[in-house]
Amino acid sequence: MAAVTAVTAAAAGGAAPANLPLAGVRIIAVEQYGAGPFGTQHLADLGAEVIKIENPNEGGDVGRVVGPHFFGEGDSHFYQSFNRNKKSITLDLKKPEGREALRRLAKEADVVFNNLRGDLPGKLGVTYEQLKDVNPAIVCGHLSAYGRTGSRAAWPGYDYLMQAEAGYLSVTGEPDGPPARMGLSIIDLMTGTTAAMGILAGVIGARTTGVGRDIDVSLFDVALHNLCYVGTWYLNGGQQVGREKRSAHPSLTPSQLYRTQDGWIFIMCNKEKFWGVLCQSIGKPEWAEAPHYKTFKDRLANRDRLTVELDAVLQTQTTDAWMKRFAGKVPAAPVYDVAQALDNDFVAEQERLLEFPHETGPIRMIASPVRAGEHPVRPAPAMGADTATVLQGVGYSAEQVAAMKSGGVI
Repeated sequence: MAAVTAVTAAAAGGAAPANLPLAGVRIIAVEQYGAGPFGTQHLADLGAEVIKIENPNEGGDVGRVVGPHFFGEGDSHFYQSFNRNKKSITLDLKKPEGREALRRLAKEADVVFNNLRGDLPGKLGVTYEQLKDVNPAIVCGHLSAYGRTGSRAAWPGYDYLMQAEAGYLSVTGEPDGPPARMGLSIIDLMTGTTAAMGILAGVIGARTTGVGRDIDVSLFDVALHNLCYVGTWYLNGGQQVGREKRSAHPSLTPSQLYRTQDGWIFIMCNKEKFWGVLCQSIGKPEWAEAPHYKTFKDRLANRDRLTVELDAVLQTQTTDAWMKRFAGKVPAAPVYDVAQALDNDFVAEQERLLEFPHETGPIRMIASPVRAGEHPVRPAPAMGADTATVLQGVGYSAEQVAAMKSGGVI
């Protein structure tokens, strides 16, 4: 197993280290499940104070009960994957007292964020129009399935649906097989990351002008935007990209899967210079100038022939042997399963895994991809762990907090 970087756990509810870039930024997050929490976890890892609002009358964040793996009751591996370094308070925003508490929190915050269905932010009082009177600089971030306007505002929506409708399944998998989705919830993850970018843009703008705004992202918009150059090809040239054998690039060759003695390797000669280097590395220097292989256009026209010939050469050695030969010269990667990916020596070298304390024992997780200095890590909070502290911090007395609890508001 790959080595992990051991990090200490910050005191429960403690402030982020002052050296982190987002220290001092407070985000109130009406969030649950995947995309929204993934976005705010990026910000929490960078030092923002992220306060989750969970409805005590609906079981809190549904991610807490997403199995099959759990650290304890209401504390799934799934939930921990999206919520480290955060705080949690319980608050029922369907009750007037809950919405009033949200307004008090917004007065002391930089951001109020939600990943509600598109028709709900206005009903629960989390839009800029509804909060600007208590804080003109508040940024209200909204992450929904299809946006807050239009005919689908009230539609529920999930990652795989977006992959289907935005064309992803049509370009994934083998040509003679059924359409296939990506193996990860890539739209959820990318929409969360996009939301984090939007939130930061909003905060910079608000700190410059003193005026906040609504920031909207949706799963559908992000899925569509990710079509990028494939979309441009269709919109301007009418070209429809389909599925290619061996997960091949639609126009660059060799840029696909090839067989080795013990598995698969992905080779990407996406610049002409790499073709010559590959030919030298596999002992076929004459291929570099062969008329049927000399240019991208030539190789594309003869892709099936090249696949057969490259397979024949590459199957003479193992994937690991070829990786040692190609290292730093030919863009290539072994095809790993998840366990191999995480146990990779390079992952250990780059300290991409974390281990930090939890009441049930150490938790191992993948580190933030944004490197901003070492700092303590807190496991995801128990539901409502910070309710009293946070509410008292915005002016509620202990007696008021107790009354809200007895009234089912928290």
